[in-house]
Amino acid sequence: MTPSSNPIERSFELAAAACDDLTPSVYRRLFREHPEAQAMFRTEGSEPVKGSMLSLTIQAIIDFAGERRGHFRLIESEVFSHDAYGTPRELFVAFFAVIADCLREILGEQWSDEIDAAWHKLLRDIAAVVQQKHLVDDRA
Repeated sequence: MTPSSNPIERSFELAAAACDDLTPSVYRRLFREHPEAQAMFRTEGSEPVKGSMLSLTIQAIIDFAGERRGHFRLIESEVFSHDAYGTPRELFVAFFAVIADCLREILGEQWSDEIDAAWHKLLRDIAAVVQQKHLVDDRA
């Protein structure tokens, strides 16, 4: 398989070659950096939920950073569903940065300037989407 020319997708490809499952790393970091997030998950039976949530998030990220065929809309709709769960918008956005930080750690020297720049842009764009949804929500 040919490596992706999209730096975001490539970062996930490289991580997949180095790590069987990102889920434990992502949630360890999330709970370490944002301890308030841990209370939002059940203590038992939440592992499949975490894995599913991360998988959907990765699909949305790759689509958002690429062709935007539809999965990226999950980010927009999840802003509102996470509002209903009581998730602060800042924490919602922080989850994407936690994923990027985990990838950076896993990739080490493979984390290139191109990948870094693409992730910084992606995180700014996601924050803008969340802010836009916040503004739309405030007008309602």
